[in-house]
Amino acid sequence: MRRRTNMAQPKGKGAKKADIAAQEKIVAQFEQMRQEQRAVASKIAELESDKNEHNLVIGALKKVDPGRRCFRMVGGVLVERTVKDVLPALEHNIEQLSVITAKLTEQLQQKGKELNEFREKHGIRFVEEKDKDADKSAESSKSTTSQGVLVDT
Repeated sequence: MRRRTNMAQPKGKGAKKADIAAQEKIVAQFEQMRQEQRAVASKIAELESDKNEHNLVIGALKKVDPGRRCFRMVGGVLVERTVKDVLPALEHNIEQLSVITAKLTEQLQQKGKELNEFREKHGIRFVEEKDKDADKSAESSKSTTSQGVLVDT
């Protein structure tokens, strides 16, 4: 779902083209920051999926004889190994995936903070937020003759 962003428009009839161009540049920068944040979140999800897949394979391999042969894809080449050779490598991969996921999660949180600071600094609001504010003010201005309260008797 893509949300549109909106900045407070400058007051006055003759809004300068430079102001409009500056606002468009700020919104474009904000959208780029959001895209970077989404890319990091997507990478985290991909690595979590890989980690889950590794766990499934480890679970399956622990149930079989350690001398049994198995196949592993290494750099696009299918290699024949034994279970006792493959298990430690898979466990090491899971550890590395966990480390990378933790670093990316920190990076995601940092990008979120930067995004919020940028948003507050430049007064950027999402269109949905603007609509909600308008709905709240419209509701408060309506007469309150009927509250629509259901009483259980």
